[in-house]
Amino acid sequence: MTTFAKNTFYISIGFWLILGVECYTGWSNPTLTVKTGGSVTIPCHYDEKYTQQKKYWFSGTDKSNTYTNTTEKNLSVMDHPDQILFTVTMRNLQNKHTGNYYCVVETGEQPPIKTIYEPYLKIQSAPNVSVVSSSVSGHEGGDISVQCFYSSGYKNEVKQWCRYKDQSCYTVGRTNTSQNSSVQISDDGRGSFTVLMTGLRLTDSGWYYCSAGEALNPVQLTVNEAEPGTVSDKVNETGILNDNNETEDTVATQNNELLTVWLPALAALLLLLILISVFTWRWRRRHKQDKHQIRRRTSSITTDVIYSKAEDPEMYSIINYENPNDPNKDITYSTIDNFPVREAEKPPAGGAIYSIIYSTVAPH
Repeated sequence: MTTFAKNTFYISIGFWLILGVECYTGWSNPTLTVKTGGSVTIPCHYDEKYTQQKKYWFSGTDKSNTYTNTTEKNLSVMDHPDQILFTVTMRNLQNKHTGNYYCVVETGEQPPIKTIYEPYLKIQSAPNVSVVSSSVSGHEGGDISVQCFYSSGYKNEVKQWCRYKDQSCYTVGRTNTSQNSSVQISDDGRGSFTVLMTGLRLTDSGWYYCSAGEALNPVQLTVNEAEPGTVSDKVNETGILNDNNETEDTVATQNNELLTVWLPALAALLLLLILISVFTWRWRRRHKQDKHQIRRRTSSITTDVIYSKAEDPEMYSIINYENPNDPNKDITYSTIDNFPVREAEKPPAGGAIYSIIYSTVAPH
């Protein structure tokens, strides 16, 4: 971790002189490199006791100061007391904006003014250090990956990922601590290095920067609470990797394996259901046909009408058969039943109408 150096110097603003400005710098001559026409957001951390004090951004190029909570066309200075910092956003930067700048707090004490950050801003067509996006986000327990680019002249410089607030820095390799997320930095040696933070915590939220030597570029990290029912979430920001390539390849491989196993199984199950449906339909149709044939056979009934008188005590039916011992011969049954009498079939005087129903049953 870098040690802060405490200095007292004089700063000239316009034509008047302010004495005793106290300055705390975490590193010597930090250079923020920005692409021509681009923008940058710079964090200015201050002591919690200055939350209610006035702060401003002082430009060494045009000797102007801009107080917090001010928004102009290409400049915004906003205070964030809950984060104990104020941010300066500069847009549409040109070569004329190259120079020294100062984050200043009016302490209300002695000395009355305190410079809390003193960056040198360098506008370049091809920045020495740059990032795809200056803002990334992830979920608690998840991962984020940030790709940092550097120019050929910085190939042999030390590559770092540092936190603005406490100036804790990580170099190429892997670092695991019990207090912070695991940080891994890998340099491809061809103009970029990748920072991978795993096992994110809510306390990891804040401002960081990629650096190669003295050149750096700021990045804001926001860690949100984990969504219910999930262990972790990956980042999904334009220009920021969702996850490392190994994880993506693993997920893709697992998905392909699942498709290979389940698709044939689902196809076989579907075919089985179709066969069962066809069999059931044919069985029910055959069953209906058999019932229809039985109805047709049992409905072959003939009726003869005989007359009898009321005093007749009995009625007889005769069963005719050729050979009762021959199972190949049909057996004829006669059944006597009463039917309602129609007017046209009224019997002679003193008689009644009976119907004899004959049906043939084939042997089984």
